[in-house]
Order: sequence, then structure tokens, then C-alpha cells
Amino acid sequence: MGLAALAGTLYILYLDRLVTRQFEGRRWTLPAQVFAAPLELYTGLALSPAQLEQELQRLHYRRAERPERPGTYRVAGARFDVALRPARFADETRNAQLLSIVAGSQGLESLRDSAGHEVPVLRLEPLLIGSIFPIHGEDRIVVTPQEVPTLLPAALKAVEDRKFDSHHGVDPIAMLRALWVDVRARQIEQGGSTLTQQLVRSYFLSSRQTLSRKVREAIMAMALDAHFTKADLMNAYINEIFLGQDGDRAIHGFGLASQFYFGKPLAELDLSEVALLVAVVRGPSYYDPRRHPERARARRDLVLKIMADQGIVPAREASAAAHQPLGVSSRPAGAYYPAYLDFVRRTLRRDYHDQDLTEAGLRIYTSLEPRAQEQAEQALDHELTRLDRQRKHAQGPLEGAVVVTSPQSGDVIAIVGGRNVGYDGFDRALDAHRSMGSLVKPFIYLTALESGHYNAATVVQDAPIDVALAKDKHWRPENFTHQTYGPVPVVRALAESLNLATVGVGLDVGLPKVGEMLQRFGLPQPPVQVPAMLLGAVEVTPLEAAQLFNGLANGGFRNPLRAVRAVISTDGKPLKAFPLEVTQVASPDVVYQLDRMLVQVMERGTGRPAHALLPANLVVAGKSGTSSEFRDSWFAGFSGSHLAVVWVGYDDDEPTGFTGSAGALPVWARVMGGLGTDSWDAPLPDNVVEVHIEYPTGLRVVPGCADDIVAVAVPTDAALPSKPGCGFPDSANPLTTILNRAQQWLRGAGH
Repeated sequence: MGLAALAGTLYILYLDRLVTRQFEGRRWTLPAQVFAAPLELYTGLALSPAQLEQELQRLHYRRAERPERPGTYRVAGARFDVALRPARFADETRNAQLLSIVAGSQGLESLRDSAGHEVPVLRLEPLLIGSIFPIHGEDRIVVTPQEVPTLLPAALKAVEDRKFDSHHGVDPIAMLRALWVDVRARQIEQGGSTLTQQLVRSYFLSSRQTLSRKVREAIMAMALDAHFTKADLMNAYINEIFLGQDGDRAIHGFGLASQFYFGKPLAELDLSEVALLVAVVRGPSYYDPRRHPERARARRDLVLKIMADQGIVPAREASAAAHQPLGVSSRPAGAYYPAYLDFVRRTLRRDYHDQDLTEAGLRIYTSLEPRAQEQAEQALDHELTRLDRQRKHAQGPLEGAVVVTSPQSGDVIAIVGGRNVGYDGFDRALDAHRSMGSLVKPFIYLTALESGHYNAATVVQDAPIDVALAKDKHWRPENFTHQTYGPVPVVRALAESLNLATVGVGLDVGLPKVGEMLQRFGLPQPPVQVPAMLLGAVEVTPLEAAQLFNGLANGGFRNPLRAVRAVISTDGKPLKAFPLEVTQVASPDVVYQLDRMLVQVMERGTGRPAHALLPANLVVAGKSGTSSEFRDSWFAGFSGSHLAVVWVGYDDDEPTGFTGSAGALPVWARVMGGLGTDSWDAPLPDNVVEVHIEYPTGLRVVPGCADDIVAVAVPTDAALPSKPGCGFPDSANPLTTILNRAQQWLRGAGH
């Protein structure tokens, strides 16, 4: 008996020391929080009143008669009075403040502070878009007692542990009462555990229901209560308790639960919202307000009644709160953009250990623009649904991916990895390696322009080609229409995506040079040097395609696409800057000439259908892509301020039946049409001149002297044959005209 008592005493002392040591030195794993780019407000910003309100609601600001509490706003005519929350940015912090915004139909007309002074620029707080949490899945936002609404601890004690302030870690009477209820019901209906026991269970123990674990739990709870204050225990409970599951992510603590369910800080919760979170404590799965709203509402209303009965809130306020809707956001905060977060993780893991990302409480500031992301998601879903209806007998739904960038900076502002945007699985934008099809053609023609032997007006032959391969095999490509078009100018060959003309040019400049051009613009691996490479037998991901076209959109510079702008430590110190890296990879003169031809792709060629979905007079440049047997549908194109790449296809590589123009282009056009983007309007380089040529023949003309004229950009020293009778000096000399035309014809015939 004495030995048993001694062993029991030693065991209690062991648990006491274990609890004290671990709890005193407790360090919650704090996942890195990832934030979108903050929206900058300024006079003249093209943001309508409806769009401004949408942006405020995206950040879970609420309309109120008086915008006194941070996170509220009032609308009075064209004026928005906004009580801004305190915010931390990558480069500064901002206190809570009042802001008055006047928004007209053409955009923001004024910004003024509470004193009536003009505010030149103000940033809304960055949207929390997710966390990088450890493999065991715990995610949390640690809050201080000052950030906790006073109603929360009071409600927890009233509902979960009424004797919290007086007991010593366990409540024997409550435990016996719960046991009696459970025995009578023949099932577990009451737990009887104090808040301290729940904290021990969550922080130290497994969830196994055994007698030994119950004894261990009670001893450890009493040890905690003996060594720490009630305030400390309550704060630990508020930060530790499990409150929901989001896929692989376990929602711990009320700080994150507030964001997860309501999309706003814990301090801003009202009575009904606090009551709902307290209701969820009893069973996060059973009372999940998204999956079981009626069950959750009944439990919330019970919590409100208990709070009123205990005198925590007036009965009138509890009754009013019970009539409120649950108010849970439709999608969990932090689970909006898994494809983008995937790109962020891969970027950071080049510089940080996993433990730093999942435990050190870093703040990651990214380039994601929620408005662009939402536009890309909606465009892909809308068009894939429409395309699926056209493919009535298809085996399954089409898939797709979208990447949107700001070409000058290389910032990736939106990534959609598939039509199920909330699914954290296969990321097609980053991992789907697909044949790029005709997306390769701009780089073939760029190589040709760079050689100095070609320009937009150069006539090339669109004629049958027979390339001898190994083992007596032959490669005989065809045009999409199975027709040939004879001599055509380069601008037409690119605009209409003529395969035979393109292959002829590519064979002339050489496969190695085309491959080297692709690598210069960012292709990670050298392409296989086979003739089929000239028709897109090069596998790329949508992100890699965006990297390639980004260099065309910004005038010939490679800046590695990036998602992360800054990383800040938990105490606010900058840890690593992600500077803009720019390398010139092609002459801006040559890239400008190509870009002008890509504008003609949109005006006359395969991109022409996009104008039905784009704003009038918007100038854009782009290129469609279709791989063999219609397995991949691509479109890549850019405006003056945005680049977007779209892929549509099946995961199993089955044919879609859609060209790039029929499948990917409508998605692209919807994305670009909703971005509020600027027209492509690059300045004409010094060594380049704009001329008019006859589109079918490539002969130089003046406006009005031919029926089908197109303006192209060519080097200033280019010798262009002109159409007789169009008023150019060389046209007066028939011999010059004949010689020039013969020279151009021979050049085309040799390609």
C-alpha cells in the first residue's frame, strides 16, 4: 500500500512538473499568414460605388447607421464614411481611422480624413488569403486578452464552466451530474469537463476516451490551476481550443475561427456571432454552421438564452440576437485561392525552411489581386460550363487554368488551377505540362525578325513541306484548313496561324535558334530539336507559358514571375525582400514589330472573336494555340497593363474538339474584359517605322489605293516593294518594281 501511495505521489509530481514546464514555455506553432495585395484608393481610381462597396464587403466591412466601430461603413448618397481597421502592411502600420470617400459613376472623386483634409492615397488593409500550416494541420491566429471581446470569456464560463473562477481545475459535482445524465440517456450527452480540463485535453493529451486518460487529465488540470492565473488559463483556452476543420487544416482558437466563419477580427464580433462560436465549442463537426445551419442555430440560441439567464446580457438583446441570421461567410476565409497559395509555398521554400513557414508566425505579402482572381475564376467557370454543354457526349467535364500577370513587374496577380477553385489538389496552372501548340509561333517569327532577313511585309511561301526524318520516315505538316495559300506576307501568316508558312520560316532560321529564343524568354528546359517543335511539340505549364509571353508584353525583358513581395517577422521586421529582376532578352525594336503583328492576330486572325466580349476600342495582342488532335486549347494575350494565359483541356489528354479560339479564347476575353485594363499602346521605337501594306500581297501602299490594307511596323532601312500606282518613287520605275518583287518572291520561295 505504501509503495502504491509513493508511486502515485511521484506520478502526480511528475505530471505537475511536466505541465508547469511545458505550459510556461508554451510556444504555439504559428503558421505563416499570407495576404493579398492591398487595394490602393486615390482620386480618379476607376471604381464605381457598387465596386467600392464590394471591396469593403470583401474585407467583411458591415453597413451601419454610425460607422463608429472599426470594420463598419455608412453610405450617404455618393459618400462612403468608413471606419477603417488598424492594419499592418509590409512597409508600415496604420491606426484605425475614419475616411470619407465620394464615389461617382466614373470613379473615386475625393478622399478625406476625419478632419476634412484631402488624402492623396490610402490603402485598404490586405485581405488574409490563407496560411502555410504544418503537416499535422493546426492553424491558428493568436490573440491577446485586449483583442478578445469581453462577452466571449463570460459566455464560455456561463455555458461550459460556470464555476471556472472558483474551482481548482476540476468540478467533481459537474462530473457526477454529467455521469448521471449520460447513464440515464445511455449515451454521452454531457461532458462535465471544465475549461481547464478541455485545455489540457487539447494541449497535452490525445482524444482517446479511457479511464487512465481521464485521471491524467484531472491531475494535470489541477496542476495548471495551481500554478497559473485564471486569466492566463482563459487566454490559453481561447487560443488553443479546436473549432472546425477546413480540409487538411484544423481551425484552432477563436482568433482564426472568427476569420474562418465570419471573415473578420475577433474583436469585431457582435453578440450573435460570439454566441455561435461558443456553440461550436461543444462539437465543431456536429454544429458546423455551414453543413448543419439549423442545428448550429438552435445551439446558438440556447447559448444566448443561457447568457441572458446568467445576466451576462439583457434578455432583450439576447432575443434580438437570436433573430439574427448566422452570418457565416459562404466560403471560409483562408481557403479562397489554393492554386495561388501553392505558388507562394514553392517560392518561399527556396529561401525558408518548412519549420519557419509553419511555426514562426511570418507575414507573407503577395501580389494577388482579389478582384482579378475573382474575375478569372468566374470567367473560367462560366465558359467551361458553356463548352461542356456543347460537348454533350463527352466523358467528363472540361478542365482549365488561368494565369494573370502585370507584365512590367512580373507580379502574378491571379492563378486559377482548375474549375473547382476551392480544391487544394492538382494545380494545373503550375503542374499540367501540355503541348503549347501554336503558342510557339510568335517566338519563331521573333527569331526570324531578329535575323534581319524578315519583317512583317516579307513574303513567305505557304506551300506543302516534306521533311525527311530518320528510318525513311517523312514529316508532312498541314494547315488547319488542309489548304495552302501560296505567297503570303509574314503578318498574315502569323495572324491566320498558317502552319506551312511558319514551318518554312522556322526551318530557314534553324531549330537551334528557335529553341534558344524560347529559353531566353524563360522556357526551363531546352526543347527537343525536332521539326514538330515548330508546330508546338513543346510542353509547358500555363505558368511557364505566361513567363514566355510576359517578355513579349513588356518589350523584350525577362523578369521571373513572382508572387511574394515581402516577408515580415512576427515582430514586424522585414526578413527578405523580393526585388524586381530584369534581364533584356531581345531588342525592344524587334519585339515591338512582333507585338504589332500580334495585334493583327486580334484584328484579323484567330483572336478576332474576342472583340465580342471585350470593351470597345480596347487594343490587345495575343495568340491562340491548338495542339494535335485538339487535345489542348490555349490563348495567351496582353493589353497595356495585363497579360493572361488560359488553357482548356481534359486531364486524361483526350481530344476536346476545340481550337484555341473556340475553347480558351472566350475565357481569356472574359478575364481581360473584366479587369479594367489599358489598351496596348507601346511607343514606336526610333529604328522602326509604321507603313501600310496590302494584306494579301505584302506590297507597300498608301491608304486608299487598295481594298485590304494593314499598318505594320518594319525597320527604317527595310526595302519594301510597293504596289504600282500607289504614288511611291520606286513605283514610277517599272524595272525597280519588277526587281523588288522578284527578290521578295525568291526569298519567299526559298523559305
